[in-house]
Amino acid sequence: MASDIRTSELKSPIDVAEYLFRRLHEVGIRAVHGVPGDYNLVALDYIPKCGLNWVGNVNELNAGYAADGYARVKGISAVVTTFGVGELSLLNAIAGGYSEFVPIVHIVGTPSTLSQKDGMLLHHTLGNGNFEVFSEMSRNISCAMAKVNDPHEATTLIDNAIRECWVQSRPVYITLPTDMVEKKVEGERLKAPIDLRHPPNETEKEDYVVDVVLKYLHAAKNPVILVDACAQRHRVLDEVHELIKKSNLPTFVAPMGKGAVNETLPNYGGVYAGDGSKEGVRERVESSDLILSIGAIKSDFNTAGFTYRISQLSTIDFHSNYIRVKYSEYPSVRMQGVLKKVVGKMGKLNIQPGPKASSDIASEHKKISTDEVITHDWLWSRVGQWLQPKDIVITETGTANFGIWETKFPEGVLALSQVLWGSIGYSVGACQGAALAAKETGNRRTILFVGDGSFELTAQEVSTMIRQNLKPIIFVICNEGYTIERYIHGMDAAYNDISEWKYKDLIPAFGGTPQNSKTYQVKNKQEAEDLFNDSTFAQAGVLQFVELYMPKEDAPKALKLTAEASARTNAKQ
Repeated sequence: MASDIRTSELKSPIDVAEYLFRRLHEVGIRAVHGVPGDYNLVALDYIPKCGLNWVGNVNELNAGYAADGYARVKGISAVVTTFGVGELSLLNAIAGGYSEFVPIVHIVGTPSTLSQKDGMLLHHTLGNGNFEVFSEMSRNISCAMAKVNDPHEATTLIDNAIRECWVQSRPVYITLPTDMVEKKVEGERLKAPIDLRHPPNETEKEDYVVDVVLKYLHAAKNPVILVDACAQRHRVLDEVHELIKKSNLPTFVAPMGKGAVNETLPNYGGVYAGDGSKEGVRERVESSDLILSIGAIKSDFNTAGFTYRISQLSTIDFHSNYIRVKYSEYPSVRMQGVLKKVVGKMGKLNIQPGPKASSDIASEHKKISTDEVITHDWLWSRVGQWLQPKDIVITETGTANFGIWETKFPEGVLALSQVLWGSIGYSVGACQGAALAAKETGNRRTILFVGDGSFELTAQEVSTMIRQNLKPIIFVICNEGYTIERYIHGMDAAYNDISEWKYKDLIPAFGGTPQNSKTYQVKNKQEAEDLFNDSTFAQAGVLQFVELYMPKEDAPKALKLTAEASARTNAKQ
């Protein structure tokens, strides 16, 4: 058991828990998600005195999803669980954050260091005296771990974990034993903010890479730019937009990069996803002799089932820790510095125009009447016409996420989805976190599109939205089950069916009132059109919940193609 620091040795004594939460406040966090448990209760008392809001989620998994959504809007988040039962319930969400580069500080209240040393037979343990087993489960889905077992090391461990969380844009794991919460540490350290800057690239190496990039860029006859998720996660969007505007090159995004680029720019061409691309997009990207690929994550769902047809010989990849020019790789060279210098030295380029993105509805789908069912071919273009600048749009992995590829965003729209990890139900929790972050940063509209099957996994988090007085617009797509899985396998199989709830009746059940919420049921195009034209609905003054009915077997084209490719991959021997 570690010895205490004598208070007389400290210039500004402060409790460990207060130090931790003040550091979280320093990096921009204003709300802490989580679920109380007896090993974290005393620590939770420090949250309000540090200028933070305790959210209090329905369960740990939802808390993790919410922390993920909050981080994607605010830049970083925090979630608190209790030892064993609480932290394990969170792990799916933390793994998703690790997979998709989302910075989440996971704080676990643990038994006292003395109890752990003595191997006591405590609740929430496996009964074998092993207090390390749960932290080991988190090790491979955390970019740093801080076990605060000694007040002499506490401040250093906490600062390092928070820095790594920010710099690597991935979750970190911090344990806070019950007997460490009130231990005194040096508060003077708080006067110096945590240094969140990346170390700069080695100048000579960076300049060499810039020259190589420019050599191929100037030689190219029809180059294009392709932006993906890691451009967002590693905070290079300012540099990306400078490149797009100054070069005027045709620019596209991958599905996970949706929302990374200002889609009102004249050279924005749409979403490239191999065979799942809109007409004209695939041809333009794949005919290019040089693709500037920024922050790519070439997963199955992000490439419509690995249907990219891009040669590495015509690609320059920009990443957070290396640059790859064709088949030559330059490690330890961050893309931010390289992009800045490329923009500064670029000069005149060869440009061949690309397709223009549009929210126009195809003529065959324009008919509006009470007899016309709502189809994906109509819905997502219509959503693009209804969205407003700076909206936050969350889509569940499934019909909604594949459908939103077809939606042209107004300027400043932020898109949240979980294409790589793909945990169904994610979007409901993420909506709560995103809506809370939006409330903190100026009340941007927060809009969720989620299928009925996915909604049923995490529906309880709507009650947290109501309790926190959040005002999202929630569209539940009622289409009788797991559509994406039907297209992969088992179109009519019972395991892809769900119980049909009275979804809008959950709002009053969760504490909604006519003063803080409103519900709708939309079953045809005319009703949907009327709703999209309703100015009160558009103002989002209260939480609004929409049952949106669509045919069971209708799905976006990109989903069908990706599902077919996924089925083929699953069947390979």
